[in-house]
Amino acid sequence: MSNMQLDTLRRIVQEINASTSLHESLDIMVKQVAEAMQVDVCSIYLLDERNHRYLLMASKGLNAESVGNVSLHTSEGLVGLVGQREEIVNLDNAPKHERFMYLPETGEEIYNSFLGVPVMYRRKVMGVLVVQNKESQDFSEAAESFLVTLCAQLSGVIAHAHAVGNIDVFRKPNNLPAYKTFQGVSGSGGIALGRAVILYPPADLAAVPDREADDISEELELLDNALNSVRLEIQSLDDKMQDALMAEERALFSVFLRMLDENALPAEIKSEIRDGNWAQGAVRNVIDKHIALFAQMEDDYLRERVSDLKDLGRRILAFLQEADASHREITNESILIGDEISTAALVELPVDKIAAIVTTEGAMNSHMVIVARALGIPTVVGVTELPINTLDDVEMIVDAHQGRVFINPPRRLRTRYKEIQKEEEQLAKDLKQYETKDAVTPDGVAVKLYVNTGLMIDVVRGVQRGAKGVGLYRSEIPFMLRDRFPGEEEQRLIYRQQLSHFANKPVVMRTLDIGADKDLPYFSIEEENSALGWRGIRFTLDHPEIFSSQIRAMLKASIGLNNLHILLPMVTSVSEVEEALYLLDRDWQAVQEEEQVKINKPKIGIMVEVPSVLLQIEEFSELVDFFSVGSNDLTQYLLAVDRNNPRVANVYSHLHPAVLRALARLVQECHNYDKPISICGEMAGDPLSAVLLMAMGFNTLSMSSSNILRVRKAICHVPMTEAQEQLEHVLNMSNPLMVKSWMEYYFKTHGLADMVKASTRIVSA
Repeated sequence: MSNMQLDTLRRIVQEINASTSLHESLDIMVKQVAEAMQVDVCSIYLLDERNHRYLLMASKGLNAESVGNVSLHTSEGLVGLVGQREEIVNLDNAPKHERFMYLPETGEEIYNSFLGVPVMYRRKVMGVLVVQNKESQDFSEAAESFLVTLCAQLSGVIAHAHAVGNIDVFRKPNNLPAYKTFQGVSGSGGIALGRAVILYPPADLAAVPDREADDISEELELLDNALNSVRLEIQSLDDKMQDALMAEERALFSVFLRMLDENALPAEIKSEIRDGNWAQGAVRNVIDKHIALFAQMEDDYLRERVSDLKDLGRRILAFLQEADASHREITNESILIGDEISTAALVELPVDKIAAIVTTEGAMNSHMVIVARALGIPTVVGVTELPINTLDDVEMIVDAHQGRVFINPPRRLRTRYKEIQKEEEQLAKDLKQYETKDAVTPDGVAVKLYVNTGLMIDVVRGVQRGAKGVGLYRSEIPFMLRDRFPGEEEQRLIYRQQLSHFANKPVVMRTLDIGADKDLPYFSIEEENSALGWRGIRFTLDHPEIFSSQIRAMLKASIGLNNLHILLPMVTSVSEVEEALYLLDRDWQAVQEEEQVKINKPKIGIMVEVPSVLLQIEEFSELVDFFSVGSNDLTQYLLAVDRNNPRVANVYSHLHPAVLRALARLVQECHNYDKPISICGEMAGDPLSAVLLMAMGFNTLSMSSSNILRVRKAICHVPMTEAQEQLEHVLNMSNPLMVKSWMEYYFKTHGLADMVKASTRIVSA
């Protein structure tokens, strides 16, 4: 593509992004493309799935009256051919093609040249972009590339238009019900009915939700206070930089102050507020409008001022948010929604009041989801089309079993889901009988069920539900809840609580495991590919002072209890373990000398997360006391799937034959070397896979407290001999969906239908 085409492309994309409606975007597209490519006709047809027709939605060159009125069946014409093939059709003599169809109502002459490009979104045809010329000619490869790139941009705009609950591209907005359904990925099962509360990051203009002003005069006052604070801040910066910067370099501060003049930006913002918008939304709209204008300018200098404008907007917003006391309180009916919600942001909220969580980003095994699952909060992630900013205080139903979200649901649907809620409450009551039972199969095989902890609520629920120990204590969570690295004594107190609640039972504490989706607010790790980056033991060995502080705190916390086991995360090579063992031994001896007390040396284990460990069990078994599988990461690395990416969420499955076969071989090898092998990933908490893991011979299954009773019930109903038979069957299968279906069928036919009912139930709207 030439530089001129790239400039044209950039300009068109900017104008589309700045447009206020789909129809405006389409009109911009056809006019700009026709001009840039110097063609006689440019048209866009969108697919109306309800009627199986392509509707002419915008055109430059055809009769304007035909727009919105002319359509073709999906099997008709060259447009239909492009849609059927899902590929480019490039013809120099279109009328001679067997699929050519003349549409006289468009007022078109006979155009010989035809280039049709499908507008695709997630493997689905959304529409067709067509350019035509009277003159017979083959369109060049560069022309094809240009249109394909534009269509890729346009597809997102069309998909969003379809997704927004209050519009439909083929009907007038007023004729539409407000009800809308969205599909995401189930993170933590359950049902919730409630109202949306938007959790948006501070000073992020794009994240500010739409909201009407409760009190216009109050919003105007908040704005005035914020503007005065920003003016003072900028003036202070200007004064501070007088000696450090030249006058021309400080000119930006003067520009900012002029923009904050009452007759400039503030006047526009106040006008928006008087029209009923709240102050934060008004700031966002005005700044966005000016950014769009600047971005379209040909002058490079003015285009570069976009970042300055954004900075000014964020400054105003930050002061507004600081003074905002109107943020809706979290109630028992609050459904938390946001683009991405961090673990730290979640646990800072009253988690016992959150009815459900819905995010546009993330995937089923992100760290936030794991914590939500432990807390028993229904969670749906990867709802990529959810129009977050428009949903403040909107009524919602979250079906986290199916990964479905309903906006403004009709009464019939609400009634049905209330019935399902009652069914689930009854199931929870039925499961309570398993709190006092041991996990023993009908043919007498006992299975140890441990709990994964991080928050005290996990500990309380784990003890209540009869966990035989802690299989994974996520030590990073207390680190996440602070604004700095916690000191040794702070850590000791936290670890002592965990160890004492499970006195006489093993507690496996994982050393600090940050990186990837587990960021510390005060120590952000920015990496292009964080899953393969500086995380787990790689980080702690680079910071031995942090590692030693943690080990010393763990050892001191274990005095008199002697139930501490230490687990090293993200191990890749033998040398890492050797280095960690040296530090552990040094700290163990030092703490004993300091405290003048004999401390039992804790058992040391490594996490099996990186595939290289699978091939080095013999070498590792000479160094460590036990192995623990982190199934979330091991699955991610075996399948080359980013577990936080909703686009490939369907590829991630712990029931994948490669994962099952790898685990089966691992267990056998660990048994050969007489080393205990446990599993602490989310796979252990799924009754379907737990039965298979039991059959493989895992010594311990560790899971979130919310899953203990379900897994215990499954184990109490499935004889070991039958579990081994099922394992033998599934290990010969080639598809994870086949494995899932096979296990679901077994459960349904052996008195465990309630274990799979929730995840397979479809509620029709």
